[in-house]
Amino acid sequence: MANPLIKITNIKRDFVLGNEIVYVLKGIDLKINKGEYVALMGPSGSGKSTLMNLLGCLDTPTSGSYILNGKDVSQMKDDELAEIRNKEIGFVFQTFNLLPRTTALDNVALPMIYAGFSKSDRNKRATEVLEQVNLADRMDHQPNQLSGGQRQRVAIARALVNKPSIILADEPTGNLDSKTSLEIMKLFGDIHANGNTVILVTHEEEIAHYAHRIIRLRDGVIESDTTKQVVSIQSPVTG
Repeated sequence: MANPLIKITNIKRDFVLGNEIVYVLKGIDLKINKGEYVALMGPSGSGKSTLMNLLGCLDTPTSGSYILNGKDVSQMKDDELAEIRNKEIGFVFQTFNLLPRTTALDNVALPMIYAGFSKSDRNKRATEVLEQVNLADRMDHQPNQLSGGQRQRVAIARALVNKPSIILADEPTGNLDSKTSLEIMKLFGDIHANGNTVILVTHEEEIAHYAHRIIRLRDGVIESDTTKQVVSIQSPVTG
């Protein structure tokens, strides 16, 4: 068996608030293999956002180890973490986080600037991923000229542009209507089918059920970890 893409061992994360220590993650053990499609769920205060920040190398644990793609990232300094984030992780956020006065093409190409690619290589790759998310005809549009769903597609293309090990999506349908949410989840299904590892953070059961594995957190520990048959996205919605 190949080594897991993500291996977290006894991860704890405490925060000091005044004179008090808040124990948010209380010893998490987790393995995620390359090519998995995982949903991370939990009520507010469960620790899922803290765990997502650790998985995304936006934060480091108080104790425990995190091996990402063979590298121990748990003790890395900020500049090392920034490099890992740019190479290994593609982020998709609820609020899209696009530069407002910049075209879709330049928004998508942005991570490649930090990775040191030439302008022609950046534009070529950004064009490829915009085609992949069906936005080839919107490359020269700025975010305010795009619908919410189109903006999220730009954000997904930007997440894919550096060919990361992991796509990490935080409530990616939180600002979208149900029809557009369905389209975005279909796109994540396609991205996963192309071999990408997808980790989805959501509080919505119906969104989580697009994933093949659901990890539920409660009070800083993993409450359940189940692998299931994926729901067909084409199935009729009943309700």
